[in-house]
Amino acid sequence: MLTPTNPAEQLAPTFAELGVAAEIVDALHELGITHTFSIQELAAPLALAGKDVIGQARTGMGKTYAFGVPLLDRVFDDADVAELDGTPRALIIVPTRELAVQVGEDLSRAAKYTPVRITTVYGGRPYEAQIAVLSSGVDVVVGTPGRLIDLLNRGNLQLDRVAVLVLDEADEMLDLGFFPDIQKLWAALPQPVQAMLFSATMPGPILTLARSLMNRPVHIRAEAANTPSTHSTTRQVVFRSHRMDKLEVTARILQARGRGRTIVFTRMKRTAAEVARDLAERGFDVGSVHGDLGQGAREQALEAFRSGEVSILVATDVAARGIDVDDVTHVINFQTPDDPMTYVHRIGRTGRAGQTGIAVTLVGFDEGQKWTAINAELGLEMPDPPAWFSTSPELYEALDIPDSAGERVGPAVTVHGDPSPRRPRERKRR
Repeated sequence: MLTPTNPAEQLAPTFAELGVAAEIVDALHELGITHTFSIQELAAPLALAGKDVIGQARTGMGKTYAFGVPLLDRVFDDADVAELDGTPRALIIVPTRELAVQVGEDLSRAAKYTPVRITTVYGGRPYEAQIAVLSSGVDVVVGTPGRLIDLLNRGNLQLDRVAVLVLDEADEMLDLGFFPDIQKLWAALPQPVQAMLFSATMPGPILTLARSLMNRPVHIRAEAANTPSTHSTTRQVVFRSHRMDKLEVTARILQARGRGRTIVFTRMKRTAAEVARDLAERGFDVGSVHGDLGQGAREQALEAFRSGEVSILVATDVAARGIDVDDVTHVINFQTPDDPMTYVHRIGRTGRAGQTGIAVTLVGFDEGQKWTAINAELGLEMPDPPAWFSTSPELYEALDIPDSAGERVGPAVTVHGDPSPRRPRERKRR
């Protein structure tokens, strides 16, 4: 396993110094990207040389370009990769539609000055447009397993000339739910193929499985082995909250001083919809992303959040692995995550790239066991969170909430991107 020796002692190398093609370096420079993050510094030389790589780094530390830059470089100008002819030379598999869009956009920006053509395919969109793009010729395909399998079975996706395979969020991609599709897609590729697996977390069983599929991979961890899984720049606030009071608590947190973009996470789709509508009823500008919304509505809400049109996004965990916004100031776990790794991915949406953030977890009185497991696994040293309510002075002090904060901030608005009408509150009986 490779880890950085002491990255604080010297300035990280540039992509140019690592030997990346000038066309890609120029495009990155226009994006304000010159020097590498640790995971990029360690992974790029190996990936450029065609080695198999298992890359591990916390969310927000540059994993997309750690595999994306060398992938583009090899497809663009590597003698060991066949000349571009309109059939894919690289395949990137991701678990969610939102992450597919983000990765596709990031790579397209980096490939601006190259002839490399990139397309993104995922469910929830008509087949016809995606088939038309594939038929016109593409060099890099980014997609979700289900849609990739469908296009492969239809004969519209040609994988027999792919030289580079990437599994992003590999811990989820190799989990049991996705694994049969991953096996089928991997088997459709020519062998040997350069394989790169990247994720913030890499549990032991997943690591063992990955190595069984790869060719002598180098395991890169961009922090020392004892580095916490969560960002040191993220302040974690955890307390017990009664289920009936969580909406009131959330409304107060959203009025904290200095709050910027905020993601409110729920476990269930129904809860996400209900929380978003309740916050909109209280006057908050809010969008929502969950599985009961159509893809168009989800993309509309995400774009509104990225552009700043709304400052609050209520989402299920589908969004935890697909939102690339560096200036999220707060994450609120409205419902406690089911497991430690989901917690890591959720709160990794804030405190990214050296910025500071606050992650608030509302532990319901029926969610204590989940929090116990998260605390023990991640070594958070918060085994017995205090019980706070929406009226507790400790809540206001811990999160810098002004005393004037109340249950609403203005007249009711609609949830951005939600096509269903706002439901009026029932009148209280006299």
